[in-house]
Amino acid sequence: MKIVACNSNRPLAEAVASTLNLPLTRAAVRRFADMEVFVEIHENVRGEDVFVVQSTSYPANDNLMELLITLDALRRASARRVTAVIPYYGYARQDRKTAPRTPISAKLVANLITEAGANRVLTMDLHAAQIQGFFDIPVDNLYAEPLFTRDIRERFEGRDIIIVSPDVGGVLRARAIATRLNRDLAIIDKRRERAGQSEVMNVIGEVQGRDCILVDDLVDSGGTLCNAAEALLGAGARSASVYTTHGVLSGGAVARIASSPIETMTITDSILATEAVRLAHNIRQISVAPLMAEAMRRISEESSVSSLFD
Repeated sequence: MKIVACNSNRPLAEAVASTLNLPLTRAAVRRFADMEVFVEIHENVRGEDVFVVQSTSYPANDNLMELLITLDALRRASARRVTAVIPYYGYARQDRKTAPRTPISAKLVANLITEAGANRVLTMDLHAAQIQGFFDIPVDNLYAEPLFTRDIRERFEGRDIIIVSPDVGGVLRARAIATRLNRDLAIIDKRRERAGQSEVMNVIGEVQGRDCILVDDLVDSGGTLCNAAEALLGAGARSASVYTTHGVLSGGAVARIASSPIETMTITDSILATEAVRLAHNIRQISVAPLMAEAMRRISEESSVSSLFD
């Protein structure tokens, strides 16, 4: 078993390797003068079970190309099996045609990863679960739900909490955590006027005097979650906190969240945190390295991954 780290989130790759008590495979992932990506593996990987750790986060296209070229290099080096470990799968929000003459980019990226040489994909909290079906190779989609459940129990012990879905589409995710914690569920009914903007319309559920925990798979601009927090407090909630797997946090999202009524926003390290994220007073990170390392070990040993969540 060998682990190759590209450049999008090397600290996570190092943490995974440390958990597995393995060194990272020596490799160079660099640029030519015209910014073409060049990859060179400096160790023999013939017949090996190789895992490539790379999130396709910002800059998404550069990181995607690094992943594709690394997969190709490993295939041509005769690796026995290559698993693309993609903690954050970019382009996942383009999973269907939302208007005439628009692409399904999540399927295109799946095709690229497969053709580049991946034999298997390991990812976390896909934005749309059906993306697993876009691949013609096995896909293991991990969930941050056990990490969040444990963290919520520790941080909110003794408080009257209620789990909240920020939109109708996230009800299944929020209900799973609410069930694990044996807590009530509330839903934010919102209407999105245009891409990147949302307007909260109604709070469904009894939040009066309770500590609300919003659960989502990713936060990008932060507008939806900030509006949801305001709506919950307006409905009489005692506080509003957020748990979300992928902290995309583009543009002015960090400043927006820092000035919002959100008490704390908890994200994972599936995406490398920027300096602004690290300095934000109400944003904190928890690591998915132990979970990803255990999943990788089970894949290598051909044992059950799904039992991680039983």
